[in-house]
Amino acid sequence: MPLIEVKNAIKIYRMGDENFYALNDVSFSIDKGEFVAIMGASGSGKSTCMNMLGTLDKPSSGEYYLEGIDVFSLNSEQLSDIRNNKIGFVFQGFNLISRTTAIDNVAMPMIYKGIPEQERYERARKALKIVGLENKESNMPSQMSGGQQQRVAIARAIVNDAPLILADEPTGNLDTKTSIDVMEFFVELNEKYGKTVVLVTHEPDIAQYTKRILKFKDGKIVSDMPKEEWLKVRTRET
Repeated sequence: MPLIEVKNAIKIYRMGDENFYALNDVSFSIDKGEFVAIMGASGSGKSTCMNMLGTLDKPSSGEYYLEGIDVFSLNSEQLSDIRNNKIGFVFQGFNLISRTTAIDNVAMPMIYKGIPEQERYERARKALKIVGLENKESNMPSQMSGGQQQRVAIARAIVNDAPLILADEPTGNLDTKTSIDVMEFFVELNEKYGKTVVLVTHEPDIAQYTKRILKFKDGKIVSDMPKEEWLKVRTRET
């Protein structure tokens, strides 16, 4: 059973007298342990697809199964549970609480699960250690570099041991060297810790860290290929 299965997803926005198809009959599946990039130009549908995978938006029609669960048959409380237990989010803007320490930012998602305080901080420390920030527990976001803040966000995404990590342009606010460091953490999460990672990016240099590339255009998937094949196509095109 795939971890993710999307069937015939359509997302329509009404613009005046016309319909705009943000997603146009999109179908794909992702197995547990894959590392997938979703690529495409602005308006291609990649962000709409990511929002659907994160249960932050619902298609006009179609189906989405996560670990065999029919996601769009769930009520709002059940969807909240899915987001808290099954999905870890990493965003371009880090989304850290500015007046809260690194360890408290990481521990935050566990409050909603009712996990006791001692266990919350034990797990938060472990997550910070995984991303190499065990010495930054008491730092505020303003006391850390952009790369360190993004690593705190990654620690927060993995602290609940969610099987799926969704990363939306996670290197968009970072310089080249820091972007490489962050992407190497995603590779480690995938290869060492077995996390399934789905990453939205428009940068080919970032996509090449993944193992499979889905390319969107005009709301449709126009190609779906392993990285090795994608690199060959890219070399021919350039």
